[in-house]
Amino acid sequence: MDTEAVIFDLDGVLVHTDKYHYLAWKQLSDELGIYFDEEINRRLRGVSREQSLEIILENYNGKPFSDDEKKKMANKKNDIYRKYLSEMTPSDVKDEVRDTLHVLKERGYHIAVGSSSKNTGFILEKTDLLNEFEVVSDGTMITRTKPDPEVFLLASKLLSIAPSKCLVVEDADAGIDAGVAGGMKTAAYGEAVKSGKADYILDHFPDLLNICQ
Repeated sequence: MDTEAVIFDLDGVLVHTDKYHYLAWKQLSDELGIYFDEEINRRLRGVSREQSLEIILENYNGKPFSDDEKKKMANKKNDIYRKYLSEMTPSDVKDEVRDTLHVLKERGYHIAVGSSSKNTGFILEKTDLLNEFEVVSDGTMITRTKPDPEVFLLASKLLSIAPSKCLVVEDADAGIDAGVAGGMKTAAYGEAVKSGKADYILDHFPDLLNICQ
């Protein structure tokens, strides 16, 4: 495989913060009297905070919210979410993830993070992953979220490696679509395996080492 770099999504791939997203959105939804469950939460995977709020508001039948009100709601959700994130520690990263990253670097691969999350830096710092990656491309640096490929193309640019030589590791359909749109190879992990669109399937995180020899 003609690959020089591996770009990792964050949530659901390197760390698992889905439960914190769910709890934060659930608290906000309950306060607004909006029905919210895990099935709806799955639709939020890989999309921006603002887009997630719009999906949740599909179940709201009251007076339409103004853009300013929506912004305040999204910020409130993030405040709740960050309280959960503040309790994260390095132990929230599995040993197999750290070991795989180390082996990839030993084999000469460049590694990066490509995440739409604006909390990426905070999460990487809390879990002691920040120094593992050459570059980090995240939600604070882009204007378009997945399935737009901007976040991955930015990572490719920061690495100075052509998109065609990059492999994206994703757990969300929107992320796989973004990788494909960016002209990159893709490896599906977790929920993204069901999409059937990826070049490779990872049943377990270390399976990546069988692809990146």
